[in-house]
This record gives sequence, C-alpha cells and structure tokens, in this order.
Amino acid sequence: MPFSPDDWAAIRLTLELAATTTVLLLLLCTPLAWWLAHTRSRWRGPVGAVVALPLVLPPTVIGFYLLVTMGPNGPIGHLTQSLGLGRLPFTFPGLVVGSLVYSLPFAVQPLQRAFEALGTRPLEAAATLGAGPLDRFFTVALPLARPGFITAAVLAFAHTVGEFGVVLMLGGNIPGVTRVVSVQIYDHVEAMEYAQAHWLAGGMVAFSFIVLMALHWLQPRSRPL
Repeated sequence: MPFSPDDWAAIRLTLELAATTTVLLLLLCTPLAWWLAHTRSRWRGPVGAVVALPLVLPPTVIGFYLLVTMGPNGPIGHLTQSLGLGRLPFTFPGLVVGSLVYSLPFAVQPLQRAFEALGTRPLEAAATLGAGPLDRFFTVALPLARPGFITAAVLAFAHTVGEFGVVLMLGGNIPGVTRVVSVQIYDHVEAMEYAQAHWLAGGMVAFSFIVLMALHWLQPRSRPL
C-alpha cells in the first residue's frame, strides 16, 4: 500500500487547510483587490508592498513573526486568550491564519489585475442604466472578473498545499492536527523512508503539473486578427 494511515491523515488535513484558506482568501481579498485596483490613495503603494511581502520573504521569517505575534506574549495571543479562544500556535486555526498570510498575494494580485482589466466603461454604462454601486459591483464587475477569481482560487489552493516553512514554524508536527503533506515528506526523509517519501513527493509533482495545466487552459485566449 503506497500510503500509510499517517500519510492519508496528512493528505486530508492538507486539503482541508487549502480549501478553508482559499474560501477565506477569496472573501477577504476581493474588497482589498478592488480598492487596490481603483484607489488613488497614497497608501496604495505601501499596502501593495505589504501584500506582496510573502513573495520575497523566506517562509521561516513569516512563520517566526506569526509565532511571536500569536504566542502568549504577542498582541494577537493576548487578544485570543482574552476572548477565551486560547492560543493559535500549534493548532489548525493557527495554520489557517498562517496560510492566509503566506498565500495572500496569490489571491490579491490576480483579482487586482482582473478588476484593473475591466476598465471603467462597463461600470459607467451600468450607472447610466440606473445601477447603484453595489449593483454595479455584483452584477457587472464580479461576472466580468470571473477568470481572475478562478486563477486566484487555483493559485491560493495550490500554494497552500505546498506550504512547508510557515506551517512547520507555526504548527509544528502534530499528527492529525498540524502535520500536513510537506511535513510528512520531511518526516519520511528524516527516517530514511525514501519509498514513502517518493509516493507523497510524486503526488505533489503531479498535483503541481495539473494545476499549471489547468491555469493554462483556463486563461482566456486572444483570437487572431
């Protein structure tokens, strides 16, 4: 049998984490991406830079500062404990928070580009027909930005599946709670269980290839003149 019960547990946890993160990112990043695409505020540059930080920072740096922030002496840690929620590090909710931060640009940037590509003409046309701001957003902008939502969802899901440094720093290696596929592969390699590591690593390679092919086929193609 190629996968052990621990492997299956890690796979289920990884898929659950990726699905939860993707849904939350789409909900949280849509208004942020809309603001970045249309604002003329001087804060657009700094906010965009903060969003893009996970692209250039080592995952261990992100994981370390999240661990400090959400720990017992950190501001988020104080808040969650005062609300009776306990501590987030080394828990599944803590992994979700870390994944939201780590995969943030992979959701925001495709949505921002999709909103920017819309231009103003469709919204202006809807406004002349009497559509209010919310109507224009939900009935015009969102349907036209559908390719951006698909790209954001696929990239956020795939990027969360491939996490290692952030989840290891923030969640540790607790079976059934925080041990995801990438950490399970690391455990197999440390134990010199290369055959089991090959099965999981090969599955990750196949998954990544399928994701890239899906993005290729889902991208709108320009028609020849």
